[in-house]
Order: sequence, then C-alpha cells, then structure tokens
Amino acid sequence: MLSPSNPPAKGFDLSPAMRGIVLAASTILTAMALYAILRAMLGIAPAHPNIRSAAIVLHVVSVIPAIPLGGYLLLSRKGTALHKQLGKLWIAMMVVTALSAIFIRTSGSFSFIHVFVPLTLIGAWQTVRYARLGRIAEHRKQIVGMYLGALMIPGLVAFLLPGRLMNVWTFGWPA
Repeated sequence: MLSPSNPPAKGFDLSPAMRGIVLAASTILTAMALYAILRAMLGIAPAHPNIRSAAIVLHVVSVIPAIPLGGYLLLSRKGTALHKQLGKLWIAMMVVTALSAIFIRTSGSFSFIHVFVPLTLIGAWQTVRYARLGRIAEHRKQIVGMYLGALMIPGLVAFLLPGRLMNVWTFGWPA
C-alpha cells in the first residue's frame, strides 16, 4: 500500500530524454495511423481483404486510440483521478488489442509478432499490480516498456511490413 516512504508519483516523472522518445514515438505513430485511416475512409487507399475480419477490426479499433492515449498518459501529470481513470482505459485497450491478436493468423498460424500477446498481457497485469501496491517506480517501468515495446514495435511492423492492413492503407504496398 501507499505509505510516507512510498508516495504516489506526482508531476512529470520521466527523464527529459525519455519524454522526447515518447513524444516522438507517439506523434509519429499517431500521425501515421490517422493518415492511414483517412486514406481508407476517403477511398484513396487500396482495398484490403482483412478489413472483413472481426478480429482485425476489433484489433484496429482498440489499438489506434491506445497510441495517443498512452503517449498522453506518459507525458502528463501523474497520480490524478483523470490519470488513474484514463490509465485503466488504456490498459483495457491494450488487453483487448492483445486478445484480439490471438485470432489474427497469417496462413492459419501465429507469426513472430504474436510474441507481443503474452508480453502485453503479463505487462498489463504487472502494471495494475504495481500501481495497487504503490510500487510506482516498477509501475512506470512496466508502462514505458509496454508503450515502447508492446505498442510501438508491433505498430511499426504493422506500418512497414508490406501487405499488412496499415501498410497497405498508408503506402499502398500489397504483399
């Protein structure tokens, strides 16, 4: 629990370098996602058959808002009621994203990117656990790891790997 020797984090608790990394990653991936969705909505992007998959739609709908929300949470003041509520929402989005990914298969089997499913689920559990225990340093470490590792890395893969939905919508590169 929280005690005088282990108070909740307040203020802006990331180093300036880490704040810069989070800001850059959040801004770039959010802009890319908005660009891809705009192209798809306007009919500019090539059609992609995966958009008919309920698992992919759920995955995209849960992960896209998690990108800017996670960046906001990492860069904003900590310990407030708003931070806690939005943090719960972000964790829920990440869990839905990970669980929906289980049902997304390449040629009927899991791909290398599925390694992020257990990492995300374990990270989400540990994030909540550390926050409830008042172990804010560990909580912060888990959140930063999930954001940069479980969200940004697969996000970049989704945009850069030819044939993936976000890649096709952004660049028009078929598989």
